[in-house]
Formats: sequence, structure tokens, C-alpha cells
Amino acid sequence: MTARMTGASLIALTTVLATGAQAAEFDGVTIDAKLIGGQQYEALYARISAWEEMTGATVNVISKKNHFELDKEFKSDIAAGTTDWCVGSNHSSFASQYPSLYTDLSALVPQETVDGFVQANIAAATLGGKLVMLPRAQFDVSALYYQKDLYEDADRAAAFEEEYGYPLAVPETWDQVKDQAIFFADPPNFYGTQYAGKDEAIVGRFYELVVANGGALFNDDFSPAFNSDAGKEALQWFVDLYESGAVPAGTTNYLWDDLGNGFASGTIALNLDWPGWAAFFNDASSSKVAGNVGMAPAPKGSAGVRSGWSGFHGFSVTEDCANKEAAASLVDFLTNEDSQKLESSAGPLPSRTAVWEWVAEEAKDDPYRAEVLAAFQETAATAFAVPPTEYWIEATNLIYPELQAAILGDKTVDEALSDASDAVDELMQEEGVY
Repeated sequence: MTARMTGASLIALTTVLATGAQAAEFDGVTIDAKLIGGQQYEALYARISAWEEMTGATVNVISKKNHFELDKEFKSDIAAGTTDWCVGSNHSSFASQYPSLYTDLSALVPQETVDGFVQANIAAATLGGKLVMLPRAQFDVSALYYQKDLYEDADRAAAFEEEYGYPLAVPETWDQVKDQAIFFADPPNFYGTQYAGKDEAIVGRFYELVVANGGALFNDDFSPAFNSDAGKEALQWFVDLYESGAVPAGTTNYLWDDLGNGFASGTIALNLDWPGWAAFFNDASSSKVAGNVGMAPAPKGSAGVRSGWSGFHGFSVTEDCANKEAAASLVDFLTNEDSQKLESSAGPLPSRTAVWEWVAEEAKDDPYRAEVLAAFQETAATAFAVPPTEYWIEATNLIYPELQAAILGDKTVDEALSDASDAVDELMQEEGVY
């Protein structure tokens, strides 16, 4: 590890010099940062001390929260004019909301550095002609984790086929996921599956099921399109699982850490989740399903389309940062090849071309990592980002309470989608979108 850190430090130092800034210039500089927190993101932050030692600067993490909470904090800072902190975690699903918050990194980072990233990610990180973030090794698309031994019991397989009329096998469609989740469930001790049930999280899952069923969340003019047959089919899927007891009763309050810890507890059969959990799930020190984890690509909907809601994490520098050069150096360091190798070694997908090649080579002799990589690569091949509107999060804040209302039985599927559609339509019209 010492040798690796030394190599990373030299890489970062070269980058600092390439920008025309000497490491000594950062002596005494303090970089205030607001970062995403969570088990799968923390390993990278241990490297910050190496950057501090190399540059003489200090990083002061003044906030560490999930992106939903960070989003609220960023908007509060913008409203209050308190955006003089320097480095912030960012995400492709949130970035368009902050057109004036972040500076253009293309003026602070060498072009050869930018060229080393997957260019589709760089294109998505460029808003209004500004490169607003550098992607970290957290390219997110979800694949299906499952407990392998559930498919290795002959008596269970026979009982399933007798009840559902087809052989028990790792599901390839969302209808099969629902059948199997209901079949496997034994509440309150064991559940067939789970889903994030609030905020943008459930809207994103709903969105990808709508697409997988042949529909769309928005029309081309960003008017709502989800109050459709595809939307009703998607929402009914969530409702059916909840009503059957195949998911935990608290699922409407779950976000990503709840799902990860739930599957690792051994009480969930099937779990659509992000690549950052792969190593955690297969680590006996953190997971009761270690050694029993299988991977499959994301299932397909009724239209034969694979789910693939995707995005990526990154780091940005604020316009009001007092030392943008130091802040950009930190962002560069946290997204360089060594940093991406560290993160991707635990399962997350990298956003640098060279690291993709490294990951593939590293996985050759590790059957579990090879299976994980194959599942995520197949899913990523047909992945799709959130609709490119700055009102995405505001729209999801209107949609998710209605989805919850249907899941909990307070409204019918038709009522919930109609009310959500009306609310989003009013938002878009008020904002002058159409």
C-alpha cells in the first residue's frame, strides 16, 4: 500500500505541475468539502491524507450525507449565498440543477486528463459548455444480485414449477422477479426482494420499469408521459409485491444503504442494486451471504427492454472557492487512475478507459469478480440516463409521494399516476418549459 500511495502521489504531483501550480503554493490552504457518505464511497476518502501530505493543503470535510440530503444543503447554500466551500460531490442526476454553483474544470485540468475518461461520461458532465465535474469510479447502473442456493434445491424448484408453470431459474424478466419474490418470501424472516421506496430513488426505479415496458417518463417537451399503460404496469409491480408481503413493510422508507445492508443480512432473495456493493456482499466480515452471491444482468420488462437507469458520481469545484487550483488538484487526485483502481477493486465501475482495461484483466482469475463485471457490462450496454431536464429532482419530489400512496393502498394506481402527472404538468408549465 505504501508503494501504491507513493505512485499515486507522484501521478497527482505531475498533474499539479502540469496545471502550472507548484505543490508548495498549497501550503496552508484549507479546502472545505461537502462529500457523499456511505459504506461504498468511504474507501476513497482515506487517500485524501496522501494528497494533503503531498501538497501541504488541508481538507476539511464540513458535510457528509447522501445525495438527497446534499441536494437540499446545496440549494440552501445557493439561496443563502454561502457557497464559498470548494469541493462538492456531484452526480449526473443532480448536476443540471446547479448551473451557477460550479466552475468550469476544463480551465483547471489538463486536456490529456480529460481525454482519459470515458467520453460519454465527460459529455454528460459538460453542461452549458462547462465541464462541471470529473467522474469518479462510480458509474452506476444496477444489476441483479441473488442468493445462489435458492436455485439449487430440487424440491423448491419442483414446487415453484408446479405453482407457476415454468422452471425456476434466475429471472430474466420483471414478471419472473415478481413471481419468484412472492414464492421465496417468508415474512417477517425472509423476503423475496426489496426496493428503495422514497425520494428520487423510487422514481428512478419506476422510470426504468416504465421504459422496460415500452413507455417513457416524459415526452420530448418534458410533459409527463408516465400516466400510460406502461406506467400503470410498472406501478402495479411495486404494489403487488408490497401487498403480497414479498418486500419488507418498511420499504417505502428505504434508500440505498438500507437495501445494501438488507441483502447482506441474508434476509433478501433478489436485489437489484449498484456495483459499489459487490465486494461488500461477498465479504464474510460484512455479509451473511458471502460465497452465496450470484449476479445477473438487470431484468427486462414486457417490451423486451432491459432496465438500465444509470448515472455517475463525480466531484466539482465551486465558483466561489477561494483557491480553485488547489480544489481542482484534489478533484483530479480523487478521480485519477490509482483512485479509480482503488474504488473499482471493490466492484464499482470505473469512468476511465484505462481502468476499464485494468478491471477486466484483474477479474480474469477471480470467478466472482468476472461474473459481476459481465453482469454489469451487459446491463451498461443498454443503459439510459435520467431525462435531461433541470427539473428532474423537483419532478421526482412530486411523483414519489403518489407512488407511495398507491403502494400503501391509499390511492389506486390510476389515481396516483393521474395526480402525479397533473402535478408534474403544472410544475413544467409554471417553469416555462412548455
